[in-house]
Amino acid sequence: MAKSSTGLEENVAGLLCYVAGWITGLIFFLIEKDSKFVKFHAMQSIITFGACFILSFIPVVNWFIWVIALVLWILLMIKAYKGEKFKLPGIGDLAEKWSSS
Repeated sequence: MAKSSTGLEENVAGLLCYVAGWITGLIFFLIEKDSKFVKFHAMQSIITFGACFILSFIPVVNWFIWVIALVLWILLMIKAYKGEKFKLPGIGDLAEKWSSS
């Protein structure tokens, strides 16, 4: 894998975009200058886990959202570390569009 402008390998930076959900996604989105791979994973993290965070305030779906978020968190970190640009349905397209702007 190539290095990102953060000095990290792209796959490691991509994984780190997901570690603390939308917060690390935002950090990497703001500091990454060159890597489209890292910017994509950062934006997908912001959208996915930002939405999960907001939806978790709805009492009826709270537990369900956190189960989904946990599964997505693990899946997305594994895919990013493997160097895959794994796109979630709908969210992945938005992340791709907004990360390249």
